[in-house]
Amino acid sequence: MSDTLCQSSTVPVPIESVSDTPIPLGPAPDSRTTLATVLCVDDEPNILAALKRMLRADGLCVLTAQSGGQALSVLEQMPVDLVISDMRMPGMDGAQFLEQVHLRWPHVVRVMLTGHADISATIAAINRGRIFRYVHKPWDEHDLMLTVRQGLEMHRLEAERQRLDLLTRQQNDQLQAVNAGLERRVEARTVELKDANVRLQRSHLKTIKAFADLIELRSGGLSGHGRRVADIARRLARHMGISETMVLDIFKAGLLHDIGLVGATDIMLSRSSSELDLPGADFYRAHASRGAQALCSLDDMALVAQIVEAHHERFDGLGFPAGLVAELIPLGARILAVADALDDLEYDAGGDMKLARADAIAQLLREAGTRFDPDVLCALDTEGRTGGAPDSWLVS
Repeated sequence: MSDTLCQSSTVPVPIESVSDTPIPLGPAPDSRTTLATVLCVDDEPNILAALKRMLRADGLCVLTAQSGGQALSVLEQMPVDLVISDMRMPGMDGAQFLEQVHLRWPHVVRVMLTGHADISATIAAINRGRIFRYVHKPWDEHDLMLTVRQGLEMHRLEAERQRLDLLTRQQNDQLQAVNAGLERRVEARTVELKDANVRLQRSHLKTIKAFADLIELRSGGLSGHGRRVADIARRLARHMGISETMVLDIFKAGLLHDIGLVGATDIMLSRSSSELDLPGADFYRAHASRGAQALCSLDDMALVAQIVEAHHERFDGLGFPAGLVAELIPLGARILAVADALDDLEYDAGGDMKLARADAIAQLLREAGTRFDPDVLCALDTEGRTGGAPDSWLVS
């Protein structure tokens, strides 16, 4: 019959259940309080008594059974860490019993006691019962105890591995959930920032348009000029394959290119630059630099300021304020110069059409390489012939 009396020792062996299939585990066992449980199965009471005495002396909890069927009943009722079974038993032999243990309690370590004549049965036990080790009878007590300790240590390490695997999976699941939440928050925040940036850019552009409108309030001749020049310059820049970031800067420069004329007298605004007296001419020639100085203090307006300052430079170097030549003039300024001149030819001070589009472009083409960049004029000629009517150039 089974013997459930267990004695403790000063050096207990911690054990948890082991299975080929992971099982729920709690915290790591406390080796000071947890005893390993060994089930000894043999039909001879004296063998069981010897095994019990030896194992209890090593601080193990020992259960006994005198047949395979009785041992299966014990396993159904109590947790067991290691089984030691004799090979030769009436009814169910050791190989059959250990095969059942392997199938039903695969986490239990299996050791078999066998005689030298039981080689075929031992092989069967190894193949069917997947035993950890077999020990010949009569056994050497030291060797048998070493086998038990190694089996229990393997049992403990496997249990700890499964506990850590389960803990790792749980932590990975938690981390994935946290990361998914963070990704959703980052995505939502990114969308919010993009929307805010779009609104900010629109507000910035509306502010620039408002400044352009204020510039044009001083004179009827300037009405609509900045908006038309900005749109022409934008179309030319896109036709030339310039990046949209630079296109936007050129568009802004077109709206604000005459900001330096703020402070000019009504007489200055009503006359062409060639009709101004010397003080008026000096004031006019300095308006590009004044406009650039007003803009360069604003965030993200450095390139716009450069374009505004150079929009009266000439390709041959005879322009102002710095007398820059050809490619030394910023490309945006070369584009803006052509757009500014085209609008001047198409509209007089009263806002009526002065030259037809084709005639205005033809006149500008005659100044290619001297006043204007030939490449920009070529783009204007192409765009002018394929583009729409003058009103379609107005900024929306």
